Amino acid sequence: MSLGFSCAIERVTVDDTTGRRIVLITGASRGIGAETAQVLAARGDHVVINYREKARRAERLADSIRQVGGSASTAGADIADADSAGALIAGIAEEFGRLDVLVLNASGGLELHAGPGYAMALNRDAQERLVRLAGPHMPSGSRIVFVTSHQAHFHGRKPVPADYEPIAASKRAGEDALRAMIPELTARGITLHVVSGDMIDGTIIVQLLERRNPDAVTARRDQGTLPTVTEFATAVALATTSPADPGHTTYIGGRDYLDE
Repeated sequence: MSLGFSCAIERVTVDDTTGRRIVLITGASRGIGAETAQVLAARGDHVVINYREKARRAERLADSIRQVGGSASTAGADIADADSAGALIAGIAEEFGRLDVLVLNASGGLELHAGPGYAMALNRDAQERLVRLAGPHMPSGSRIVFVTSHQAHFHGRKPVPADYEPIAASKRAGEDALRAMIPELTARGITLHVVSGDMIDGTIIVQLLERRNPDAVTARRDQGTLPTVTEFATAVALATTSPADPGHTTYIGGRDYLDE
């Protein structure tokens, strides 16, 4: 049960989605995205699990959701590639006729061999492009959730570890780009909700940062217990339904960031 959008679209029959919201979660084969998918599926949504390379891992996640009565499918696409992103949204629109929730979870920039412009291409350009592609297929009342970190959200106001600087700057730029679209989104009845968290224990970003700059992670732990993946994913899932003004930000952990 996989919608393969990277090169070609594989047509499949998904579980009955009548009465379910259609939710696309980018970068959802592991970590926060995967946990968010499980939370939303348990609440009755049909989750489309986007992945870039890890097809087997994404399919195992979808299988585990279906085994407990949830509804899920997978969609392979590199959202940083314009053609792949376009095929992803076109495939969802054709398969389901609409998209009710877009969770912008995918991000990066610390990967080995990542080029100097990759962080901005993924964390800003790809996010804005995906919203523009998805917007016409999102009915009034839909929700877009942008997932970010305190170090990105407060970029320019709070210190950032040198190794994380490209990600922080690019994700802040991505958030700014989406916030600039709020009037356009609001006119369509689509609400943008931002969820920002301290370093999240167990995520790949924290693992990579610990290898490069362990003192930066230790410094955050010294401020208090870091939120878990489950805690943060639950907040992301809640942001898809909770009443909020356009552009509202939910903060998870990192109380020292909020003491301005």
